[in-house]
Amino acid sequence: MAIVEWKKDETVAILTMNNGENRHNPEWSEAMMTAFDEMMADEEVKSLVITSSDPKNWNLGVDLAWMGPMMEKNDIDGISKWLIRNNDVFRFVLMAPFPTIAAITGHAFGNGAMLACACDFRFMRKDRGFMCFPEVDIHIQFSPSMIEWVRKAMPYHFFLDMKWSGRRVGAEELAQHNIIRKACDGPAETLQEAVAYAKTFNKPRQTLKEMKIRTYKHITDKMDNEDLKYLKPPVFMFTP
Repeated sequence: MAIVEWKKDETVAILTMNNGENRHNPEWSEAMMTAFDEMMADEEVKSLVITSSDPKNWNLGVDLAWMGPMMEKNDIDGISKWLIRNNDVFRFVLMAPFPTIAAITGHAFGNGAMLACACDFRFMRKDRGFMCFPEVDIHIQFSPSMIEWVRKAMPYHFFLDMKWSGRRVGAEELAQHNIIRKACDGPAETLQEAVAYAKTFNKPRQTLKEMKIRTYKHITDKMDNEDLKYLKPPVFMFTP
């Protein structure tokens, strides 16, 4: 089974992450970008739903098992190359010329929570799974653009609470703050609700593309002009 695969349900592209915890590493980033390229080539696609086949996890973020050895051998160039490429994944989810919707069917931690927040909308199961920013406990920093796109997804004071504490938050609390559109009964219901919502969109790609360019300019400006200061060697994304 491919670590990432997608299919169409009418005009909805449903991307399923199949690699268990769906950790972010070079293989994952390239698989995601390949799928996105295929969706862009299919003019029938008018919305995207991102989900997971794992019964427990939606996306647990950075692959620390990959990152650890890279740090040990001081391969800063390799880490930097991947960080920049992974930013392409986030940029596509943010700027795709169609709505992007996270069907969060399990835990979304770290970069996984970032991926969910990069989406335009979110649905989440309420019977199992949390959203969490554990970076404060594992000595990882946020890039400037990450801070901005999370702020579009949740109230700033709530983001700061999650960011400073690293606490885990469930779907019902997230729904109270309009961070997700709905806390759903289970994984099947979460995907069903997300796809049904996705099907309500059938907007011209070019129009929505221009809307996103103008709406998210403050975020892409940081991607283009500030992120590389932290992502390029010597990489200022980690603290002792």
